[in-house]
Order: sequence, then C-alpha cells, then structure tokens
Amino acid sequence: MTSYLIRISKQLNISYISSPDIGFLRGLKEPFASTKTSLVFRFLDQDGYEPSTKKSYGFLLSNLTYIKTFASAILVPKVYVWPVDETSYLLPHTNLVADAHRNELQVFAYGFANDKINVHNYSYNPITEYLSFIDNGNFSVDGVVSDFPLTSSAARECFAHLRHSASVQAMPKPLVISNCGASGIYPGCTDLAYKKAISDGTDAIDCPVHMSKDGVPFCSSSVDLMANTFVYQTEFRKFASVINEIQSNTGIFSFSLNWSDIQALTPALSNPYGQLGLFGNPKYSKSGKIVSLSEFLDIAKNASSVSRVLIKMENARYLAENQGMSIVNSVLVALRDSHIQFLRSDERIMIQSTSSAVLKAMKGKGFELVYEVHEAIEVIDSEVIEDIKCFAHSVVLNKDSVFFNSNGFLRSWTHVVDYFHAFLIPVYIQGFRNEYVSIPYDFYYDPVVEINSYVRLARVEGLITAFPQTAVDYRNNRCLTLDKKVKYMEAKIPGELVSLVPDELRPALPEAFPNLTEGEVLEPALPPVVSNASLHHSPPPQVAATSTSALLPRQLTAFLSCLYIVLSL
Repeated sequence: MTSYLIRISKQLNISYISSPDIGFLRGLKEPFASTKTSLVFRFLDQDGYEPSTKKSYGFLLSNLTYIKTFASAILVPKVYVWPVDETSYLLPHTNLVADAHRNELQVFAYGFANDKINVHNYSYNPITEYLSFIDNGNFSVDGVVSDFPLTSSAARECFAHLRHSASVQAMPKPLVISNCGASGIYPGCTDLAYKKAISDGTDAIDCPVHMSKDGVPFCSSSVDLMANTFVYQTEFRKFASVINEIQSNTGIFSFSLNWSDIQALTPALSNPYGQLGLFGNPKYSKSGKIVSLSEFLDIAKNASSVSRVLIKMENARYLAENQGMSIVNSVLVALRDSHIQFLRSDERIMIQSTSSAVLKAMKGKGFELVYEVHEAIEVIDSEVIEDIKCFAHSVVLNKDSVFFNSNGFLRSWTHVVDYFHAFLIPVYIQGFRNEYVSIPYDFYYDPVVEINSYVRLARVEGLITAFPQTAVDYRNNRCLTLDKKVKYMEAKIPGELVSLVPDELRPALPEAFPNLTEGEVLEPALPPVVSNASLHHSPPPQVAATSTSALLPRQLTAFLSCLYIVLSL
C-alpha cells in the first residue's frame, strides 16, 4: 500500500491519507514530506488497540503531542467531541478540539449520516447536528466525514451562524404554521409545545378545537383522548367506546369528560415512528399542560412574533346532533371574549376544517377560511375548485397530493397545487416532520431538502410542521438569496432517482389516488343543536329533517352556496 500511494501521488494530488495504524503513517511521513498531502491519524473506539503500539486509542488520545510527530490531523468518532449518555442526550462537550488545536492538529469528525441521527438534542434534523460541531460558540472542528455531503456542505455554507445573528432577514414566504405547536418536541397542544413553536419563530400557532362534556372548547390533536394522553390508565377508561361517525376503533372521546377532568390528564408525546425505534423527546414526553381555546388565544396575544392563529374544527355535525353542542358558536364566543385582533393585512385568524358546512357557517366574519382536503388526491376538476372557492380562501393538502410517493421513491409531480393557483387559491401543505423515515429517498433523508422542493418546485404558500424551527431556519438560510446554481437549493425532480433503480428492483406504481368530487366537497348546512333533554329520547321520525340543499342537484347547490356567501357579506 505504501508503494502504491507513492506511485499514484506522482500522477494526481492526494489531499489526505488517513489510517488507524501509526506504523503505516510513519512510513509515509518522509515520502510525502515535500507534498501538500496531510497524514491523518484515525481514532477508532477508545477501547480498541492500535496495531503498532499496542496501546488503546483512548490512551493515545491523551498524548496528542506524540500524534503530532507523524500526523497533521486526527479523525475521530463524533462522540469523542460530543459524548452521548445512555438515554441518547448529549453530555457536555470534551476539550478534544481545543487540545488538538493547541498541538497544531486539525480535527475531523466522522460518523455523520442523515439516517442515523439518534441524539434527541438534534430533533432528527441533520443540519442541527452539523451546527453543533461547527457553530456552537466555543469551538469548531476543521471538517466532517459524511454519508450525505450535500447536507454537511449546506450546514456550513447556508445555515452556520444564522440562529445567533440579529441581522438575519427572513424571507416572507413560505408561511410557517405549527402542527399542534412544536409537537415533535413536546406533547402536542400543550403550553410547552406552543411556547416552543413561538420561540422557534413560527408565524402561526394552531389549535385543533374539541369540546369537553361541559362545553369547554380546548386544544387537542384528536377528539380521541387515547391518542394523545394517558387517559386509558385512569378511571375514565370506563368511557371507552366506538363511535362510527367519528372513527372505527375504540376511543375515549373528549365530550365524555368534563374540562376539569381533561385538565388533570397527563399529555403524551406523539411518536408516529416509535415502532421503528425513533422516539421524540423522552425527557419531556409527559410534560406540559393541556390548554383551553381561551388559554391558547392568550398565549397567541402575548407572542409578538406570531402574526396568525389557526383554529381547526371537526365533528361539528355530530356534536350538534348527538351532544347538544355547537363547536362553531363556542369558537366564536372564545374569539369574542379574548379580544384578539390583528392590525396588519397579513395578520389574521384562520379557520380550518374538512367540512364545507363549518366554513360556510364562519363566512363573512373576517376570517381566512381554509379548506382541508384530508385524503391524498392526484387530480382535481375545475368545477370542484370553483365549488371550494365559494366557501374557502385557501386550502390545506397532504404532502402526497403534491409529490407521488411510491415505497420511498418519488414517481411524479401531481400539479394539484398549480390547479388551485390557477384559481388564485393559496395552498398550505401539512405533514412535515424531521424523522428521516418520513422523508423520501429523493430528498436524502434531509427535511430541509424536502421543504425546499415543495417551495421551489410546487411554490406552496405555507408549511404545516411539527418541527417549526426546521422550516424557519430554511426560510432564513442565506443560500436562498444566492445564485440559483447553489446545488443545495435546487429542487429535486420526482422520478430522477427511481430511474436509476434496475427494472427488476424498481417498486411498482401503486393505484392512482381518487379525484376529489363535488359530492365530497359540498355538504348540507349544519343542523340546529339538539337540546340536551331531547338527547335522552328517540325523536319521532318527522323530526329528523333533511336540509333542503341536500335534495337539490349539485350544480344548483353550488350556486346557492355561493349566493349565500354573497348575501352574508
């Protein structure tokens, strides 16, 4: 090997030669003394033994003066710099970098890969991990060895020093909207999740509203409290039931418990990929306080950086007919009592729902009405978009409605966003997370590469994310204002990566997503609220009246819906 390296060094320039073998590097010192080649001693596990000296690498680490006699740099596992405890949290950094620099040795760290991030401090964002080595305010390594060099290069060129700079000018778009607050880090819809989202710099915090038994609207990621609390470990497990109008599986629903009971519940951090060993922030997995809608609005009012609030409403029809509650009226009362108001035209209250009836009920009250297309769609007809425009100002889509994902590979671009843009309807995309298993191969398991492609290729107006800081950092990064040739900021074109897969290994295309139809979009008006007294008796057949609009042809229903909106204004 020594002879080989000497021979090829006469034909090309070798920048670095690394080895964990001191004898091998010593044999190269004289032949490469007059070249620009750096000899790098690579440390292996501290308990392992170096073959020439028979000393452990841990022992050699304490004698960097000796290492300097045959090498100009050291290559160390990243845990040599930032040790990790048994619960996968960072311990205080070591003095290795400072000691090495004092001995005039460069320090390179290895072990970086976007799909191997298991330290909770980084929130599964590889950019954050690199920044901890090059932008921590105390030291910087001289280089990193990475399986994903695009990400490490971007950390250095685009993101370093942004979080500590007061002069950063954020791009106005895309809008960053939290998903139940910073729910990737704290239990969703808790005070801690909202405060974290605010400190991350999110533009809008969101509250999915649900109703307690005694009529208090509060924030919860699900009407089923088993999905986000430890309610089943309490006496309230006796309320477990199946309500097919809401979901097919057993749940303990918010309207079964009084608000005081819900307040006493322990919230649970969502771990959508826990079965794969990817857990959130375990130190705080049961932390935070569930907040009412009124408390949520107070949090928003006291956050000067928040320009919008997003309020989501679902199950309005069921609550009116079966629980004697109007979620629409409850939200309106809470907004009125909070006296929340925004002064600029780009500051507003957003109301989101999968129900057109809910949005129609909120029409004409000065809100931005957001229609959520819950299922993934591949095509949408112009007539359906016209229907949506009658009762909504903007739409929320799932990620799969933009890029067609097949077994982790992007296959095509649906252009659904373009259809809405043709009707001047802004589009917000939900479902962004940092965990690498949520990100297609085409995006290199990098959440920032994923966001960039949605923004640059699909031109979406907003991002709804459980990790707001990732999206805010993306919008602040300096490479967005540089020349378009910056490799990291190029949108990844769907289909390019899968074309490199041999035909016999290429995953088959799944069935196409269904089109969104007028019948799915247009709904009868919300029914009047059934009184609590009548809920205990079976109503006579003639009481169960059907809304007139449900009996009309679809085209006439759409026309009357738009006409109602005009009259309400």
